[in-house]
Amino acid sequence: MEATTHLRDDRASVDKALSLLLAFRSQTQTGIGVSELARRADMSKSTAHRILGMLERNRAVERAGTAYRLGPVFAELGARVESPIHDVLRDLLTPYLADLYQATHQTVHLAALHGTDIVYLNKLNGHRSVQSPSRIGGRIPAYCTAVGKVLLAYDAAAMDAAMAGPLSPWTARTIVDPGLLARELAGVRAHGLAVDRGELLEDLHCIAAPVMGPHGRPVAAFSVSCPAGVDPGSYTVELRRLCFSAGRALQTSRTLAGVR
Repeated sequence: MEATTHLRDDRASVDKALSLLLAFRSQTQTGIGVSELARRADMSKSTAHRILGMLERNRAVERAGTAYRLGPVFAELGARVESPIHDVLRDLLTPYLADLYQATHQTVHLAALHGTDIVYLNKLNGHRSVQSPSRIGGRIPAYCTAVGKVLLAYDAAAMDAAMAGPLSPWTARTIVDPGLLARELAGVRAHGLAVDRGELLEDLHCIAAPVMGPHGRPVAAFSVSCPAGVDPGSYTVELRRLCFSAGRALQTSRTLAGVR
């Protein structure tokens, strides 16, 4: 009788955990608050919070600001979202990413656009790295990151799709108004740089620039991330220089030309 009771309790916990995971629906990367997840899963907020804690310990979910999103375990179990060209870009551009790290000693990223998300192709942590949801192979909505905004700015279709979808606030500084985002991206195109001042995480500031491919359009981007209190604009010269060098290498690469 006791074994049956334990089995029933365990099964109920599994059912509740699956209900919460299914409640993310199409917003697996965007992040959803506990109250909304509890409402969708038809359970109390306290129960949802307890189960989310269990899922977080097992890397099935992770914090996204004040919200939750699906965790790295699903990326590891599932198919990669990267295309063959992402592998080529990683191989060709990582040496320049390493040079950017050496020039800044901050956390640096290499990313490419995947729909309205960015995919992190590589990441080198700085000496003063702050907690960040970015991870190699992971995806984050482009609108709330510097590296994402600098890629959206040059892709009209992706920009329109991003502004038509839900612009969920990761922090109080996230741009969630389509009109404001459009103006922000116009400025990015004009200056060739994008800045994120606490839009993904309150204490994380970033600056990004595009890496231009053979046809004069961005195929990837580099970013420099630093703790709040450090001006990311102080790394503009190094960032522009290495993006230019990386783009020049891409334009002469036979390897890139042979990949679709």
